[in-house]
Amino acid sequence: MDRSNLTERYLAEVAAHGAKAAELIGRQPEIELLTTNYNGFLSRPLFLGHEEKTRLAADLELFRGALLSLPDRLFGGDLAAFGEAVGVTGVRLETMLRSRGASVTRMARTDLCVDETGFKLLEANMSSALGGMDNAVMARALLEHPLLADFAERHGLGCLDTMSELVATMYAETGLGAESRPVVAMADWPSSYQDRWAPILAEFCAHLQDLGVDAHACHLGEFEYRDGRVWLGERAVDIVLRIFINEDLLESAEAPALMGRVLDAADRGEVHLFAPLEAELYASKAALAMLSDEHNRGLFGADELAALDRLLPWTRMVRPGAVTLEDGTTADLLDHALAHRHELALKPTVSHGGHGIVLGWDESVTAERWHEQVTAALGGPYVLQRRIRPVTELFPDEHGRLQPWLIVWGVFTMANGFAGVLARGTAVESGVGVVNVANGAFSGSALYELPPV
Repeated sequence: MDRSNLTERYLAEVAAHGAKAAELIGRQPEIELLTTNYNGFLSRPLFLGHEEKTRLAADLELFRGALLSLPDRLFGGDLAAFGEAVGVTGVRLETMLRSRGASVTRMARTDLCVDETGFKLLEANMSSALGGMDNAVMARALLEHPLLADFAERHGLGCLDTMSELVATMYAETGLGAESRPVVAMADWPSSYQDRWAPILAEFCAHLQDLGVDAHACHLGEFEYRDGRVWLGERAVDIVLRIFINEDLLESAEAPALMGRVLDAADRGEVHLFAPLEAELYASKAALAMLSDEHNRGLFGADELAALDRLLPWTRMVRPGAVTLEDGTTADLLDHALAHRHELALKPTVSHGGHGIVLGWDESVTAERWHEQVTAALGGPYVLQRRIRPVTELFPDEHGRLQPWLIVWGVFTMANGFAGVLARGTAVESGVGVVNVANGAFSGSALYELPPV
């Protein structure tokens, strides 16, 4: 079975049953862990066959290896030069270089769309500050409906608990095991914690506590540093589960010192930091341009190239001069961008959450605005990326009718490999171009064929 076959069969059963969205989503709107963080919920899970999942996991592992090799293959091992090349400079780069681990974290969520040829990569997020790790909670709520529960049992479908995979990865990378019962401080940045994230992280920590983790939500300003330890109230902290990100360094002149204190403590071995800030360098879309650039193809092996060709859309830094196109011909980059705006997206290299993206095919983007944006981006930290034309997925609506949605698959990979899926979607009729929670996207999970026994 594959994604399409499983979806078609399930939707046929939904139609025969006459099930509507409100009953199919089940208790999700009542689960506080979910309602504090999501706009709404998709009325069914995504589906994935075993062979598809195995191929995707293998491709993502090859992609990860190629991505992490870029500093060595292109910059002689100089991580600072790599950082500057991907658009990270100043205090952000200095701090990220200080926060280097023995190895780059295995924690990642790669966001992909599916077009007619398969999965296509939008961006790669490497951090412990990843949204959607509660996707298995959504899946379990969906499975409470007997229609889906029966379908999943007959087809051997299930899902991984991404939060359990997080715990396993955190323990593996810090060297602390569950048996030692380490104290984990899930630490955000003060302003974002107080403005929004405090209740969300409190619910997240409550779920981690159910998994046997001594986890506590806080912000960096609550830590005390004394007696050779990092303290949260009367608790000596063993692991700082990092929710703050490198962009927080730009908030104020005092921000580097606040972040520096916990980094200094980690350097002294007084606390374990999970995950190092260094990992965020690899989330830059400039790194995708390096992997996509035909001039770098000779650096990679046949298996890596095959995976990159399957996953990566054509992506180039916005630089004046000639560029090689997908058909092997060359053209002036600016001329090509202006002539083919309906097939291109302009993206900042180091933003997240869809911020700053300009879609050339968007009806609100005139030729004049596109010219202005691309011209202004020349030589700056921006990429042009070929438009992905995702296939639509059908979902039952509140009347039981099937409606087309645009879907982004957030595929988690961690220490044990494939670690679950966060689905995000917007109805095609909404006209929203960038599918993310900030634009009102609904959220969900995926069920996939379990390995044959």
